[in-house]
Amino acid sequence: MASTDEWIEKAEADARGATALARRRKLPLADLVCFHCQQCIEKYLKALLLFHGGLPPRIHDLLELLRLVGQKDPTVGSYRSDAVRLGSFAVLVRYPGASATPSDAKAAMTSMRRLRRALRRRLGL
Repeated sequence: MASTDEWIEKAEADARGATALARRRKLPLADLVCFHCQQCIEKYLKALLLFHGGLPPRIHDLLELLRLVGQKDPTVGSYRSDAVRLGSFAVLVRYPGASATPSDAKAAMTSMRRLRRALRRRLGL
């Protein structure tokens, strides 16, 4: 089983990836920015769940992860709107039929940064 630190390392890799991709001006990759933003927060929520003694389930649903973490740390309920914004990017933009826009990517980056900062505080980082 992965440790809290391993989940954090993976989350940080996704944050760095999203940031690097968001900076591209030529051939922007909004789908990938949004996906990595969602992945970053998913992994931070799993790290926080583990930090509180829970076992992270193999799911991508940020709202469900937020609910599970909320059983141990009720303060995370205030992160719901950002989790909703990022939630659909786990799967939706990964397949044909839906694409993220540059505006979606910008909003995803804003939500990721806000949630990342808050979740890192909850982890004592």
